Amino acid sequence: MRLTTAQALVRFLANQYSERDGVEHRLIPGCFGIFGHGNVAGIGQALLQAARTGSDDLPYYLARNEQGQVHAATAFAKMRNRLQAFACTASTGPGSTNMITGAALATTNRIPVLLLPSDMFATRGPDPVLQQLEDTRGGDVTVNDAFRPVSKYFDRITRPEQLISAALAAMRVLTDPVETGAVTLALPQDVQAEAYDWPEEFFRRRVWHIDRPVPEPDALGRAVDLLRAAKAPLIVAGGGVVYSEAWEELRAFAASTGIPVADTHAGKGAVPWDHPSAVGGIGSTGTSAANALAAEADVVLGIGTRYSDFTTASHTVFGNPGVKFVNLNVARLDAAKHSAEMVLADAKRGIAALHEALAGWQVDDAYRTRARLLADEWNRTADACFAVGHQPLPAQTEILGALNSELDDRDVVINAAGSMPGDLQMLWRARDPKAYHVEYAYSCMGYEVAAGVGAKMAAPDREVVVLVGDGSYLMMAQEIVTMVAEGLKVIIVLVQNHGFASIGSLSESLGSQRFGTSYRYRADNGLLEGGVLPVDLAANAASLGATVLRASTVDEFRAAVKQAKANSTTTVVHVETDLLGPNPPGSAWWDVPVSEVSDLDSTRAARETYADVKRKQRPYL
Repeated sequence: MRLTTAQALVRFLANQYSERDGVEHRLIPGCFGIFGHGNVAGIGQALLQAARTGSDDLPYYLARNEQGQVHAATAFAKMRNRLQAFACTASTGPGSTNMITGAALATTNRIPVLLLPSDMFATRGPDPVLQQLEDTRGGDVTVNDAFRPVSKYFDRITRPEQLISAALAAMRVLTDPVETGAVTLALPQDVQAEAYDWPEEFFRRRVWHIDRPVPEPDALGRAVDLLRAAKAPLIVAGGGVVYSEAWEELRAFAASTGIPVADTHAGKGAVPWDHPSAVGGIGSTGTSAANALAAEADVVLGIGTRYSDFTTASHTVFGNPGVKFVNLNVARLDAAKHSAEMVLADAKRGIAALHEALAGWQVDDAYRTRARLLADEWNRTADACFAVGHQPLPAQTEILGALNSELDDRDVVINAAGSMPGDLQMLWRARDPKAYHVEYAYSCMGYEVAAGVGAKMAAPDREVVVLVGDGSYLMMAQEIVTMVAEGLKVIIVLVQNHGFASIGSLSESLGSQRFGTSYRYRADNGLLEGGVLPVDLAANAASLGATVLRASTVDEFRAAVKQAKANSTTTVVHVETDLLGPNPPGSAWWDVPVSEVSDLDSTRAARETYADVKRKQRPYL
């Protein structure tokens, strides 16, 4: 079958499927892209030919920013529990390197995306071609080599026939829960257009089966022995619970044993916030309930968590000197963390096995009651944060409380960076495992709006709400245009506080006096401490095609959210909040080093505090 390399790749991708639990999905349901001189005549022509002739089913979606399209693809795969992955094509040079941040985000979050950056001429005929990097170390070096460290699989296709093995390897990694992340096939622009006689077998319908590994009996036995001996066990539920669709198993296991369940960002919603065993987020931005239980836990059962430093509060939140860990995880990398007793298994199968093996065992009534009292105390604290009545501008916590109360259980909230992820982990009340979509492994500013595209495409039957601050909005809001063009109804809650609230607060706590964290004119003293800039982000959103609603009070905000839900088109709800809070009360630490020496009193004081808390940090051995 004589096709160009690009045509062959499109045909191959259109025939790939994933399967888990007997349910099949199109593995690559579409391709985001922006065309330039590196891919317009290759992948672009192949996608056009497929669309015009109906020969290959690989729909094309025009993005407005290459990083944004990878974020959209990541959000889509996250919503689909990693069973599907979009492809992303970009032109040579900056178009391709714009995708590197998105690749790092996908790989850090263990989310599958297929990246097709265009590359220089394999023949090197016109060297140096426009946008080519000339490297004195070797002629085979291109800017796309920067994808290598942030990709779980990377290959450069310098001959058409190389695509056969590379494409199969790419699908293997995309469908591997242990190894998945960004998969990059760099495509020289001349090779994309080069024809080859392909074996028809290459294009047959392939189903990639995603297994559910079961626990090894001896490992399960060791884990059960530790749990049975525990007096104050704690579960940390991570993203693996959600991706495995193990939420029913976890809820039943927690109810039966009485073990309290704390959650990470990726695991929130696996257990409803009002479940008898739920104690909320854990770690640096965790609830006082979860962190108090973590401080005394003698056995921690981590399920599907990678134990980021926010989860462990930089190795300070688990305070029991004799604490032991049992880690149930499909990936050995995560299962081995903190010198844990490893249970290598799919979360759904592993939880079910633990539940069966622990039949009849449960924590003491006193411990169950203590966990419930701590959770109830925190819920009263959250209620107070939602109703603080701050003036003249509302507090961010009031806006989050109003939004939470106006959304239905299945509505999806998206966030990634700034002060809001911390507030959300402490305060957001999720009942559905897909309703809380916060990217916090890479915490990438600019993710939110683009992610709204992918999440809505993945879940058109859900209301998708993008929650974004002015700092992140200014980083990347272009995909509003994509929402409008594709007829996607997304609600964007744009919270404007004229600065970086999270980093401003962190800066102040570290003695750096909120330097460089406010959006201000330059003052006479040479610092950015003048008046507020006349920036109108609501007008900007309207210029991109969105319907815009402005709110200045909490009541107006509630009314605007109701109207946005009733609308049939993308709607931005704009509200201003106080940059300085008040914020929810913290109960844990995050390790950000403070200058050892300084001429500033504020920095010297912060260093003393840092040194004192640092003494509590420990390896879990």
